[in-house]
Amino acid sequence: MLSRGATSPKLGAVLDGLSTAVVCLDEDLNVVYLNAAAEMLFATGARHVLGESMERGMPIIAPLESRCREVLELGAPMIEREVALRRSGEDTIIVDCTFSPQADAKRRPLLLLEFFRLDRHMRITRDEQTLAHQKLNREIVRGLAHEIKNPLGGLRGAAQLLERELPDQSLAEFTRIIIREADRLQRLVDQMLGPSRRPHPTELNIHEVLEHVRQLVEIDGFRDIDIVRDYDPSLPDVYGDREQLIQVFLNILRNAVQALAATAVRCGTIHIRSRARRQFTIGSTRHRLVAQVDVEDNGPGIDRDMQDKIFYPLVTSRADGTGLGLSIAQYLVQNHGGFIECNSRRGRTVFSVYLPISSEGRNT
Repeated sequence: MLSRGATSPKLGAVLDGLSTAVVCLDEDLNVVYLNAAAEMLFATGARHVLGESMERGMPIIAPLESRCREVLELGAPMIEREVALRRSGEDTIIVDCTFSPQADAKRRPLLLLEFFRLDRHMRITRDEQTLAHQKLNREIVRGLAHEIKNPLGGLRGAAQLLERELPDQSLAEFTRIIIREADRLQRLVDQMLGPSRRPHPTELNIHEVLEHVRQLVEIDGFRDIDIVRDYDPSLPDVYGDREQLIQVFLNILRNAVQALAATAVRCGTIHIRSRARRQFTIGSTRHRLVAQVDVEDNGPGIDRDMQDKIFYPLVTSRADGTGLGLSIAQYLVQNHGGFIECNSRRGRTVFSVYLPISSEGRNT
């Protein structure tokens, strides 16, 4: 049983290790405990809400007050399915909530609330499928690229030999076209294959990487776009390859800049945010601590039928695009044990990059 106002250190450590959010209320519906998962889910800290009423300390769950009182009165557990909770300024989260009546050491009533986040569970399942599809797709692309690369070399060599044997040098322009186009295809194939070297990870400050990328983008001359930084200074160093992470964020940030520039959005703004996420699952691996970096723009958004395809190679909505930037970024982040996801609607597109703080789960 939970003690009033706090848990024992051992029990607290166990509850903090859960991915399920746990909140404990007393008989007056004052908050007496919440674990680390609840702090993360509800974007609050225990020291700010302990001793406060549910309505004042955790207004996000205040709509459950009548159900809480009913459970305390009946003394029987209940479950609410697919409850929509709205966090201030953020999207709605969908949870299953279990209400369990308990008692403290002095037999005073307590109410234990367990929140299982359904949208997170669906995201994990979707991400696992996406990772598997992208891995298979990448193997197909690499095989195809190698099949193209071999005859390209022969085509270029034959064109060079033919140019030497031409009786009329005015015809050499045609062989030079063949050579130029073969070289162009060779560069495209090299891009499809992605970086040839394995990552060389070191401990690095992700904000230093982001600042370097921001400066590179600003040098490109997009003066009418405002880049707003919102960094979490407490974020620990990540373990990654600096050059590859620069490439990741450069591809994403340039994508946002090009989307704003192409549509002439008035007051174009890009927000770069960094946050720490606890007990976060990437693919099938659960991480104690993950760095989340969001690149958000207020552009026209990505068409719904394109959102599931944007990380596949050669898929682009821009006439001058190769469709390789986001594919390469996703590949590099996956090599760091991370993942990129995108949420987009008109006026708000967010690319979220998740990177484990520790070295577990990386393909090094």
